[in-house]
Amino acid sequence: MLAVIKTGGKQYIVSPGQKIKFEKIEVINAEETNQEVIFDEVLLLAYNPSGSAQSGEKNKKLEIGTPLVKDAKVYGKILEQGKGKKIIIFKHKAKKHSKTKTGHRQPFTEVEITKIKGD
Repeated sequence: MLAVIKTGGKQYIVSPGQKIKFEKIEVINAEETNQEVIFDEVLLLAYNPSGSAQSGEKNKKLEIGTPLVKDAKVYGKILEQGKGKKIIIFKHKAKKHSKTKTGHRQPFTEVEITKIKGD
Protein backbone atom coordinates (compact mmCIF):
# COMPACT_ATOMS: atom_id res chain seq x y z
CA MET A 1 0.00 0.00 0.00
CA LEU A 2 1.24 3.47 -0.91
CA ALA A 3 0.03 6.94 0.02
CA VAL A 4 0.89 10.48 -0.98
CA ILE A 5 0.75 12.82 2.02
CA LYS A 6 1.22 16.55 2.39
CA THR A 7 3.17 18.00 5.31
CA GLY A 8 5.38 21.04 5.69
CA GLY A 9 4.26 22.40 2.33
CA LYS A 10 5.68 19.38 0.49
CA GLN A 11 4.28 16.09 -0.79
CA TYR A 12 5.81 12.70 0.02
CA ILE A 13 5.19 9.15 -1.25
CA VAL A 14 5.14 6.84 1.78
CA SER A 15 4.63 3.15 2.50
CA PRO A 16 4.54 1.20 5.79
CA GLY A 17 7.96 0.51 7.33
CA GLN A 18 9.62 3.41 5.51
CA LYS A 19 11.76 5.99 7.35
CA ILE A 20 11.50 9.55 6.01
CA LYS A 21 12.92 12.94 7.07
CA PHE A 22 10.19 15.60 6.98
CA GLU A 23 10.28 19.31 7.70
CA LYS A 24 10.29 19.79 11.47
CA ILE A 25 7.02 18.70 13.07
CA GLU A 26 6.08 20.43 16.32
CA VAL A 27 5.37 17.81 18.98
CA ILE A 28 4.14 18.09 22.55
CA ASN A 29 7.20 16.56 24.23
CA ALA A 30 10.27 16.91 21.97
CA GLU A 31 12.52 14.73 24.18
CA GLU A 32 10.17 11.76 24.03
CA THR A 33 10.89 9.38 21.14
CA ASN A 34 8.47 6.78 19.74
CA GLN A 35 5.69 9.36 19.97
CA GLU A 36 2.88 8.73 17.47
CA VAL A 37 2.04 11.29 14.82
CA ILE A 38 -0.95 11.24 12.47
CA PHE A 39 -0.95 12.71 8.96
CA ASP A 40 -4.53 13.38 7.87
CA GLU A 41 -3.78 15.27 4.63
CA VAL A 42 -3.72 12.22 2.34
CA LEU A 43 -3.84 13.09 -1.37
CA LEU A 44 -3.71 9.59 -2.90
CA LEU A 45 -4.03 5.95 -1.81
CA ALA A 46 -2.82 2.99 -3.87
CA TYR A 47 -3.73 -0.52 -2.77
CA ASN A 48 -1.41 -3.34 -3.93
CA PRO A 49 0.64 -1.03 -6.21
CA SER A 50 3.30 -3.57 -7.18
CA GLY A 51 0.77 -6.11 -8.40
CA SER A 52 2.19 -8.83 -6.16
CA ALA A 53 -0.31 -11.47 -5.12
CA GLN A 54 0.73 -11.69 -1.47
CA SER A 55 -2.79 -11.36 -0.15
CA GLY A 56 -4.31 -13.42 -2.98
CA GLU A 57 -5.61 -10.48 -5.01
CA LYS A 58 -4.10 -9.29 -8.25
CA ASN A 59 -6.27 -6.24 -8.86
CA LYS A 60 -4.98 -2.75 -8.17
CA LYS A 61 -7.08 -0.01 -6.63
CA LEU A 62 -6.24 3.67 -6.81
CA GLU A 63 -8.08 6.31 -4.80
CA ILE A 64 -7.42 9.95 -5.71
CA GLY A 65 -8.60 12.73 -3.42
CA THR A 66 -10.37 15.91 -4.47
CA PRO A 67 -8.20 17.41 -2.92
CA LEU A 68 -8.00 14.97 0.03
CA VAL A 69 -9.02 11.31 0.36
CA LYS A 70 -11.96 11.07 2.75
CA ASP A 71 -11.34 9.21 6.07
CA ALA A 72 -7.74 8.33 5.17
CA LYS A 73 -4.90 8.67 7.67
CA VAL A 74 -1.23 7.76 7.81
CA TYR A 75 0.24 6.83 11.20
CA GLY A 76 3.90 7.24 12.05
CA LYS A 77 6.34 7.05 14.94
CA ILE A 78 8.84 9.86 15.61
CA LEU A 79 12.39 8.50 15.71
CA GLU A 80 14.53 11.63 15.87
CA GLN A 81 14.52 15.40 15.65
CA GLY A 82 17.64 17.22 14.54
CA LYS A 83 19.32 19.48 12.01
CA GLY A 84 20.61 18.62 8.55
CA LYS A 85 24.01 19.29 7.03
CA LYS A 86 25.21 22.88 6.95
CA ILE A 87 24.67 24.72 3.68
CA ILE A 88 27.03 27.62 2.98
CA ILE A 89 25.57 30.76 1.40
CA PHE A 90 28.25 33.01 -0.11
CA LYS A 91 27.34 36.32 -1.76
CA HIS A 92 29.86 38.41 -3.66
CA LYS A 93 29.34 41.68 -5.50
CA ALA A 94 31.93 42.29 -8.18
CA LYS A 95 33.94 45.54 -8.05
CA LYS A 96 32.28 46.60 -4.76
CA HIS A 97 34.51 44.78 -2.20
CA SER A 98 31.39 43.22 -0.69
CA LYS A 99 31.36 39.62 0.54
CA THR A 100 28.87 37.85 2.82
CA LYS A 101 29.19 34.30 4.09
CA THR A 102 26.42 32.68 6.12
CA GLY A 103 25.35 29.14 6.89
CA HIS A 104 22.03 27.36 7.37
CA ARG A 105 21.03 24.05 8.94
CA GLN A 106 17.46 22.96 8.19
CA PRO A 107 15.63 21.31 11.12
CA PHE A 108 14.01 17.93 10.39
CA THR A 109 11.95 15.20 12.03
CA GLU A 110 12.65 11.57 11.13
CA VAL A 111 9.46 9.49 11.11
CA GLU A 112 8.89 5.77 10.56
CA ILE A 113 5.55 5.08 8.86
CA THR A 114 3.72 2.37 10.81
CA LYS A 115 0.39 1.99 9.01
CA ILE A 116 -1.85 3.52 6.36
CA LYS A 117 -5.57 3.50 7.00
CA GLY A 118 -8.10 4.11 4.22
CA ASP A 119 -11.82 3.41 3.68
